[in-house]
Amino acid sequence: MKRPIGIALALLLGAAVVAAVVLGGRDGDGGRRAGPAVVRGVIGSEKKAFFDDPRVRAAFEKHGLRVQVDTAGSRQIATEVTLDDYAFAFPSSLPAAEKIKRDRKVAQTFSPFYSPMAIATFQPIAEVLTGAGLVRDSGRGHQVLDMGEYLKLVAKGTRWDRLPGNTAYPARKRMLLTTTDVRTSNSAAMYLAMASYVANGDDVVASSARVPEVAEAVAPLFLDQGYSQSSTEAPFTDYLAMGSGKTPMVMIYEAQYLSRVFAGDGSIRPEMRLIYPAPTVLSKHTLVPFTPRAAEVGRLLTDDPELRALAARHGFRTADPGAFAALVAGHRAPAARDLVDVVEPPTYEHLEELVAHIERRYADGAVPQAEGGS
Repeated sequence: MKRPIGIALALLLGAAVVAAVVLGGRDGDGGRRAGPAVVRGVIGSEKKAFFDDPRVRAAFEKHGLRVQVDTAGSRQIATEVTLDDYAFAFPSSLPAAEKIKRDRKVAQTFSPFYSPMAIATFQPIAEVLTGAGLVRDSGRGHQVLDMGEYLKLVAKGTRWDRLPGNTAYPARKRMLLTTTDVRTSNSAAMYLAMASYVANGDDVVASSARVPEVAEAVAPLFLDQGYSQSSTEAPFTDYLAMGSGKTPMVMIYEAQYLSRVFAGDGSIRPEMRLIYPAPTVLSKHTLVPFTPRAAEVGRLLTDDPELRALAARHGFRTADPGAFAALVAGHRAPAARDLVDVVEPPTYEHLEELVAHIERRYADGAVPQAEGGS
């Protein structure tokens, strides 16, 4: 007679154990706590190597998070990507992030690191540009390219072999910086921001009335290149692999160059040089969270010492300048210690108007359309 009671009691105890396991394995949002919580985001491709770094993944998992990312161009993240599929957006452009913040009615954003726009070139090219009066020493330990003088030469259609005294690089092609496609890529849009500042009389384009004239002045920087690649990494890879014959000067994020220097992988050779446009623009990587867990990702990237140190190893400048400075000193990296000639980009709306004007010029010339970049 006691057996049915024993069986019933065992069943009740078993059910209680299962319930405890199930309930105990869930967090307040109804998600499982048995392992790291998955947080998905969409980012600019220049940060992919950082998020793929096993050390970065391990650092997040210490805090119970597994961060998974897809990539898209910063302009595309702001206008085309279905953000409902993600917990956060992390473009490399502050104007794009501000648009997302407004559209999604987000109260808080995080800017954990940034990278100045820079130019990757070669020693012979830098010497030719110095002789032509375009490159000079900043007096702060790095070289700069005078954007005002450069734009004057571009406006004249100057070719490399027409530069006075140029025997080091007598190429019969126009003297143009290689960029990505301005219609899709943030790095090209940042180049447009600094060029438009110079073309607008050393002032930020702050009205729609100024857009047509300024856009016409800077359009040759992009149109005269012909086909432009869509990913920021693509022209930099050409620079590393093919040398000055293919890419004498390429607009990059400083972090792209320095991450290779810090890695010590031999891809940055002795004849390669890093110089800075004057003025330059800071690409402020800004995370826009849509959920509390995504906000935690932003907070950790901003405040966690381990993640900040790893960001510095990937070439980014963070709120902790010491880690970056130590890497620069330890590797004798050619990074600018103190950038002064820095300007702000136009607002998202005015930058988009400049891009749209150039895009119409592309359409008139039947230049191939590009797919997304960063």
